[in-house]
Amino acid sequence: MPICFPEKNLSSSPKLLTKEEADSISFSLSQLPYILDYFSFPKNSPQAQAMEYTLAQCELEPIKGETRFCATSLGSMLDFALYVFGSNTRIKVLTTTHLKDQTALLQNYTILAKPKEIFAPRMIGCHTMPYPYAIFYCHSQSSENKVFEISLVGENGERVESAAVCHMDTSRWDRDHVSFRVLGTEPGSSPVCHFFPSDNLVWVSILNAM
Repeated sequence: MPICFPEKNLSSSPKLLTKEEADSISFSLSQLPYILDYFSFPKNSPQAQAMEYTLAQCELEPIKGETRFCATSLGSMLDFALYVFGSNTRIKVLTTTHLKDQTALLQNYTILAKPKEIFAPRMIGCHTMPYPYAIFYCHSQSSENKVFEISLVGENGERVESAAVCHMDTSRWDRDHVSFRVLGTEPGSSPVCHFFPSDNLVWVSILNAM
């Protein structure tokens, strides 16, 4: 199957701030002019447009049954996970790992073995957003989701250990969601499954049986 894993250069990626550093910087669409001044970005620059998009997305109302949060630090992301799962819950974090340097963005991949399902009562998907420092858009849905770890090999021999999620109920999703345009489906008509890029995270609450 053709899969595109975006190339990520960690040395040039936005840095994770400590919770103390992140909490000292405004993160609100209404404060955008002041934030642009703080980072010395011109008002109409590409960076300003990307920041405006991220702040607007982070302030959207969640759909019914969804809990969402934009984490400005690893500490705030962990706090959100404990809020969703419960403070005494064991947590596991999954991501996608390339076993050697990535040389192709889009290529055909073959699944090497039966996908390993991670049985978890709830999951949180955290996706990176464009911003001067690392921002993760995190969300959790009360509807059924399935989480998998999948071993893949590309047609050029590249090995990838990937995290993947299947959203089993999409009936409450926006009809204009990009997934429906790509798949040619409608809300609620079928599950939507996707792989996670290497800089995105899946948080799961761990069952004792794992």
